[in-house]
Amino acid sequence: MSELAGYSPSFKRPAEIMRLRRKRARSEAGLGSGRSNSESSPRGGLSGVRRFSPGPLRGSESRAGGVKRRNPFANIENTYSSPRKRTTSECVSEAVPGRVSVEPEGENATLRILSRNPNRTKPEELDLFTARLLGAEALSKDIKKVQEACSLPEDESLFEEDLSSEAQTAPSLIASPRVPIPALQELPSGCTEFPADWSLKTRLLFTSQLPFTWAEHLKAQEEAQGLSQHCRAAVSTLPHSIPEPRSSSELRCAFQQSLVYWQHPSLPWLQLFPRIGAERRLAGKCAPWAQDEALQQLLMSEWSVSFTSLYNLLRSRLCPYFYLCTYQFTVLFRAAGLAGSEGITALISPTTRGLREAMKMEGIEFTLPLLEERKRRNPGGSEPSPDGEQESEDGDGNPAQVNSDEDDDEDDGGFSWLEEMGVQDKIKKPDTISIKLCKEHSEVRLDHKPESVVLVKGTNTFTLLNFLINCKSVVAAAGAQAGLPPTLLAPAAFRGATMQTLKARSSNVKMQVQTGYRDQFSLEITGPVMPHSLHNLTLLLKSAQQGAFSTGLYSHEPTAVFNTDPRTQGECTKESVLQDLGGCGLHPETLQKLVEPAVLGKSALRQLDMNEYKYSWKS
Repeated sequence: MSELAGYSPSFKRPAEIMRLRRKRARSEAGLGSGRSNSESSPRGGLSGVRRFSPGPLRGSESRAGGVKRRNPFANIENTYSSPRKRTTSECVSEAVPGRVSVEPEGENATLRILSRNPNRTKPEELDLFTARLLGAEALSKDIKKVQEACSLPEDESLFEEDLSSEAQTAPSLIASPRVPIPALQELPSGCTEFPADWSLKTRLLFTSQLPFTWAEHLKAQEEAQGLSQHCRAAVSTLPHSIPEPRSSSELRCAFQQSLVYWQHPSLPWLQLFPRIGAERRLAGKCAPWAQDEALQQLLMSEWSVSFTSLYNLLRSRLCPYFYLCTYQFTVLFRAAGLAGSEGITALISPTTRGLREAMKMEGIEFTLPLLEERKRRNPGGSEPSPDGEQESEDGDGNPAQVNSDEDDDEDDGGFSWLEEMGVQDKIKKPDTISIKLCKEHSEVRLDHKPESVVLVKGTNTFTLLNFLINCKSVVAAAGAQAGLPPTLLAPAAFRGATMQTLKARSSNVKMQVQTGYRDQFSLEITGPVMPHSLHNLTLLLKSAQQGAFSTGLYSHEPTAVFNTDPRTQGECTKESVLQDLGGCGLHPETLQKLVEPAVLGKSALRQLDMNEYKYSWKS
């Protein structure tokens, strides 16, 4: 048997083989004679060894003849002698501390196996096959342990938190080609709060080991109470931990309150967020205004009234912020004091050269904060200024215009040396359009990229308001969104707005763990999730789920750059801002979080976890 290199030690006993073994055992028991003692046989059974080929059961006498036939189910490729198992065994011997590598041949393997089997005292009783068998079984157990400790998926799914936790407690393993250890991004741990995220979310997925039954089937009274609390800006204070969240009416009312937002326009048969890339989703929908100019003007007139009303609330600090979503770009207006700024700010992303030029022609002073930050980091870099508008801190466009005129004069007179040589007619000069396109290459290169985000501050935001009301490019001229005004989203009520609620749906799945299966509960929130909604929901889950949950956040990518820090020198104090914005309708803890400076840069939160009331996140 030891000469068979294709023998498989990891063979699993099928039902047919077991049937044959029982049949042979009964037939041999009937003979009752002519058997030699199993201890004197060189092929005698060993305690703790599993038979793999048809033969007598463990503990019974061996068959006459002393030679077993080869297992017909053995797989030659699934053996210890294969390159794959040999490489894996080397990885295990290096990875597992205290594990001695198993040698398939030689006296050393026999001695090592004897040391692991105290029942055996004579090396002569262990033949080559037995040594290889015991070593292979020990090797397969070690391989299984290493695979369980190292098999963490790269995407780190939300439903595999148990595997990740066990991988953290496993002993450190040496990386090898056969046993890959994915490089996990370090998450900040031990934080009682998470940074404010100004990007719009399209979907939130909360997962926890505790059920979300408290978020299902709200009673009519609880729903009405939640809407009333939102309209009156009532503050709900929840205990640190709620033992029975399903029976907590206060929790369910607060959950309904956190789902409310305000939108204009509101058309029940159209999903008006997100607007960028929504042509396929809106194709074929009923749009009676597409061919009716009078109806388009009426819609734009109502939209202008709502837009102006929102800006007035923002300037009066009765509305903390709002979003304007067009089919090409998104604008975030923030009240003075939010994100660490001392005045009203507006961020536009993504932008194009045409939009920036139109804003300059209207006298709107703006900057490109990401480009300015790159220039501060690389002062000696050769990065050209895209529009010239960021060359002065006040954003004045006139100096840039003068510089461009001088450059044009230099380009026009740059070929005078050809006339001096008398060959101006023999050499073709580039036309003015080609020269201009070459100069504008760096400007066009920024279009539709995160670096094209534009920051408008102070009184220029009012000029931006008038520009957006009169700008025809905010409304599509053709396609599925033709004639449809931009979408306005705000946490507070404004003129012409419609109250909307985010969609919530809870479910549970069976998650496979090492010991079997367990229930994994999830709560999905869909819709335009604004920063205050995200913070309010985490406050609720902190109490309802006993400080343990995970969140997957799906951001509207063009708005991820809204986490850019808009601060300059001379900012207002945090205490005065909290006092001035006390009547905006936000929860005090949420407002305190939104007042802090933005720290995420041009990225957004992707995953947010809470364990033992401590946050960790990925961006």
